[in-house]
Amino acid sequence: MSGDTAVDGLVQILMGVASRYWQLVKIDGAGRRQVQEISPAKAFFIDVFAIADDIDCYVPDIKVQLQLLQLSRDASADRWLLAQRCLLCFISWQIEQVCLQLAANFGSVHGFSCADLLPYVLDDDGRLQPNGTYQSLSQKILQSFDPQQSNLTTWTTTRVKHDAALNQFLLECGVYMVSDWAILNDTRPQQLERIFRDFYALTPPEIQQAQQLLESYHAVYRTARLQQRSQRIGGKCSTPTTQQLQQIATLLQIKASLTLNSETVMTQLQKLATQLREYRIHVRGGALPTKSLDTITGDEYIDTTKALDNEDEQTEFLQLYRPQFLACLEQALAIVTQSRVNRLQQKKGEKAKKFLQALKLFHCQNLRMTEIADSMGLRAQDAVTRLLKLKEFRADVRQQLLLLLCDRVFDLAKNYSHPDRLTTLEQQIKLALDEQITQVIKEAENQSQTAKINTIENGLFSERLCRYLDSLNEEI
Repeated sequence: MSGDTAVDGLVQILMGVASRYWQLVKIDGAGRRQVQEISPAKAFFIDVFAIADDIDCYVPDIKVQLQLLQLSRDASADRWLLAQRCLLCFISWQIEQVCLQLAANFGSVHGFSCADLLPYVLDDDGRLQPNGTYQSLSQKILQSFDPQQSNLTTWTTTRVKHDAALNQFLLECGVYMVSDWAILNDTRPQQLERIFRDFYALTPPEIQQAQQLLESYHAVYRTARLQQRSQRIGGKCSTPTTQQLQQIATLLQIKASLTLNSETVMTQLQKLATQLREYRIHVRGGALPTKSLDTITGDEYIDTTKALDNEDEQTEFLQLYRPQFLACLEQALAIVTQSRVNRLQQKKGEKAKKFLQALKLFHCQNLRMTEIADSMGLRAQDAVTRLLKLKEFRADVRQQLLLLLCDRVFDLAKNYSHPDRLTTLEQQIKLALDEQITQVIKEAENQSQTAKINTIENGLFSERLCRYLDSLNEEI
């Protein structure tokens, strides 16, 4: 079912084939797809990430992309260009995936293939040095990418689907990339009257009935949607609930003396959205179906709506995952820190307070162990090491985080996937989550093993730990 794609997306977004960072998907002079290996990018990637020269090697995408992004902004000129080229190669593969998805969802009905779409969006020539002032779509995607707001896969998908040239081609094929419910939301009753009168030449009673349906929909569905926005609850326009359909039916009974059940209301709304969709395609220069409007029941666009919902669900699921990861990391850090404090409070002296002080000096002020010892009046660096027990601390956080995150992700996935499918995906999800957690813990471990800590930018582990330590009421 549709949610399986969303859950699969989590697994795919955490791990990926390394070769996508040095192989570029491009269009040749004859308009054919080809894959070009960029040797300098390959050598650079293998050197930076210390992986085997293996085309089937898998890497943690999010971690890799963040490091490449940092290098593309801070490194020397040659390394900056190579880091950027690795990211542009990855983007080219994701662009192709979007086109494959669009062709699979809409191509057979609307008469186009992935090969028809690629020339509109694959315009990267693979050069290391930018050529003049022209920017490829991949470069625009990379320059506008903010890792704090999204991940590179989701951002690429969003930008490709909003590309003007691609959308114009899709319109010409009769594909308008907006859900039925969004179309109904932003259509005013006065617009509906004009469209149905001038474009469809419907009779006044037919127009009036359509207006009453739209007004009832607005009163129930759009009002609820506006309330969600006022509470900063975003997301896609989901299918109306059974309760909402019943409320719309009640309003139609009052307004127009029409007695309809929920299923009929849904059918009528889909038919109305279909007619409005075709009008929008027409005014934007797209192709209309040759079938008579009298025979349209709305079923022709059910697959289109499902496809749009599938894509929205995957994006929504992945957008929900990142906050869950951060929340679980913060919770795991709090649980493990408090547990350590509780144990130390049972001992003599002020070991619990000293532990919190040392933890903050190390992770938040980036002091070396010797500097912490001097600052706290401890005998030597080994006293700080025994007090903090960082290896044990990280291991406890790792275990706690995996437990919390698995529970959260499986609860989240229940909204998107069939229970039988979840059982199959369980091990894949655990492995993917474990890999990402390992990267966060490894980052913290690298910080503890680096001699010149004060030259290192804090990673996610330290950042969230410091936030928690700052929130403690007691003085550290």
